[in-house]
Amino acid sequence: MPDTTLSTIEKALAVNLDEMKYGTIVEIGAGQEVARWFFQAGAAAGTIAKTMSAYDTNFSDAIYGVHDDGRYVSRARCERMLSQEYDLIISRIKGSRPKGSRFFSFANTVAAQGFRKRDECHGWIGVRLQRAPEMEPDNIVLHVRMLDDTNLEQQDALGILGVNLIYGAFMYADDPKRLMRSLLDNLKWGRVEIDLVEFSGPALGYLDNRQMALELVKASLTPAILFGPDGTAQIPADALYKKSALIMRGSFDPLTEVEMARFDYAMDRFAAECGIDPDKTVRLAEVTMRELAEVSMRELAKTGNVETANYLERIEQLAARGFHVLISEFFRYFRVRQYIAHYTQAPVGIVTDVEGFREIIHPEIYDGLDGGILEGIGKLFPDGTTAYVCPTTEGGTRVTLDEMDLEDSLRPLTSYLRGLGKLVSADDFEYMAEA
Repeated sequence: MPDTTLSTIEKALAVNLDEMKYGTIVEIGAGQEVARWFFQAGAAAGTIAKTMSAYDTNFSDAIYGVHDDGRYVSRARCERMLSQEYDLIISRIKGSRPKGSRFFSFANTVAAQGFRKRDECHGWIGVRLQRAPEMEPDNIVLHVRMLDDTNLEQQDALGILGVNLIYGAFMYADDPKRLMRSLLDNLKWGRVEIDLVEFSGPALGYLDNRQMALELVKASLTPAILFGPDGTAQIPADALYKKSALIMRGSFDPLTEVEMARFDYAMDRFAAECGIDPDKTVRLAEVTMRELAEVSMRELAKTGNVETANYLERIEQLAARGFHVLISEFFRYFRVRQYIAHYTQAPVGIVTDVEGFREIIHPEIYDGLDGGILEGIGKLFPDGTTAYVCPTTEGGTRVTLDEMDLEDSLRPLTSYLRGLGKLVSADDFEYMAEA
């Protein structure tokens, strides 16, 4: 029979009733929401040595030190909190606890919704714990986006997520995929997104964090994961902030020289026509895992139909050519554009060919949208967006945007986009004729 998901209060109580688990909980930014669950569950004296919220920046700096970047909602701050609090519990009370105890520290530092509107409510959450008594500790660190509209709702979601992480780290560490799926227990879809996870330490350090990042997409913990040119997962808000981007969608299995030539051609035109600096433009290749939508969650759990190793190979080859790689669950192309728009308002270019544009302009792609294709195209081409459509070869014949078969009803829409300069026919791109 399938496992029954415990409620948040049941998870907190289960940890409290295990006298061999003992630790600290420190939280900055949204309140002591995680600690509150353990106190409400009862028997917290058996689990919690200390809780703390260092809201004032002077207090926080006095306790955890000053970071060079001056940021308080950061990975560095979260990891410093975890390390310092863990060391304190070991040095102060390890000797007074029962033999066989396993110690932990939990920390979060978040920017939640306040009286003044925040564009991005997010934070870093982590746990440092022993997988076995006397063992050096392991670490699990997450970056979370909080999507609820109010501070109260965000506090509630953060508290549930924190309990899920502590419980999962103790109970499911031998099955990290299950651990990650459990992070959304008792949270409705759409309240939080987890767009980065990293495991480290003697027991969990064997895990490939790139593969674990892909599992976030598979488990619908986030719609997309961004990998940098170094091949590691990155925070999109950091990688894309105030930067232009040139996007190419494909399977890249493998990346072809034709695709590279199209991209380089579009970059030259994008830089010249939009006045952007190529060296400060994110070269973005997007690969969709949309086949997941065609597999039931039951079958996915049973057979693992999507082989993440194949995606890792594609990430490696694209990163080696200087690309950021976005692995997404996006079906429609405009979802990619909306994703980018969330992090930067700088100009964005799109690279495709005639075959790719056929998919963009196909009305059935937009079934289910109230505004149909007009709504979808509007979302794909906000201000500052330009698509470069390169010729393709079909049956030995070179076909340009002007020459492609197109329904009469769609020609005015295409002409309108071209008139606005949002759609560019790259007629002088010649590589495909040579291929």
